[in-house]
Amino acid sequence: MENNQQQIIGQVEAWLSEGSSVWLCTILKTWGSSPRPVGSMLASTTDGKIVGSLSGGCIEEDFLAQLTSGKLKARFDENRKPFIIYYGKTEEEQARLKLPCGGQLHVLLEYIEPLSENVAVFKEIVQKLVDHKRVCRSIDLANGSFTSRELLDAETRISIRIAGGVLQHELSPMYHLLLLGAGDVARYVAEIGVALEYQVTLCDPRPRYLENWSVERVHKTDALPDDVVREGYDNPYSAIVALAHDPRVDDMALMEALKTKAFYIGAMGSEKTSSDRRARLPQLGLNVNEINRLRAPIGLQIGSKKPAEIAISIMAEITATRNQRQKLR
Repeated sequence: MENNQQQIIGQVEAWLSEGSSVWLCTILKTWGSSPRPVGSMLASTTDGKIVGSLSGGCIEEDFLAQLTSGKLKARFDENRKPFIIYYGKTEEEQARLKLPCGGQLHVLLEYIEPLSENVAVFKEIVQKLVDHKRVCRSIDLANGSFTSRELLDAETRISIRIAGGVLQHELSPMYHLLLLGAGDVARYVAEIGVALEYQVTLCDPRPRYLENWSVERVHKTDALPDDVVREGYDNPYSAIVALAHDPRVDDMALMEALKTKAFYIGAMGSEKTSSDRRARLPQLGLNVNEINRLRAPIGLQIGSKKPAEIAISIMAEITATRNQRQKLR
């Protein structure tokens, strides 16, 4: 099951466009320890095809059981509007659903039919997310109708907000991770990045470097690094990581990356290598403020030289930077 909002919304749009009705489930509230945060989604067709998750297991099983028995559709048909299911209200239910002690989930269920106006709204949302825009979907809880609008960068995060009978749900684009240089560290960083729901690309223009490098669900390209950065990573949902140990690859990417809106830009290397790189960058037309954005040496300082542990330190720093950025919005 994929958890990324952009992938889930894209699948909902595809199912609606094919003429299928869709159940869209959204976590509204949590109490105690919960497996998934507020705003997490699960979508399903009426015949049980699923994308996303609410708990990672037992709640999904309960949803499918109610779906196949017809209970969900019967409940919707009573009032023809979204409704909320409360999971984990009793100790017995917490045990049955394998929720942590005291854990509760409030989940909104919407039954969305493949009407032209519904398809149009989801197509609009998908395109905005592809364009790296934040989107707010507003649902009228009295009748199930919904609209969307783009959120400005200056607007604070919504996540989930209910006021005046309207639910507002912020949807964010998929985060992208660009790795420069095909090597062992890049392999481990890519694997962790995929697990953390990044869309990962590995770029290395050097002949034969890509031949034996492969990680599932990672796109590979031998295009020039500056072109790759310029064409796809000038947005606040991108992290750019130079791992080649070759100035022809790393510096070519960094001279473009440090001018972008990417939330994280880093380069692997020792203190001396990093100092030498900073001395070179002005020659590539970068000013002091741009160069100061570079994180080098890269990653949290954990005193390791093992590729897998270096990768962990890199992704930990990227995660900390991303989370801090989200808190400031």
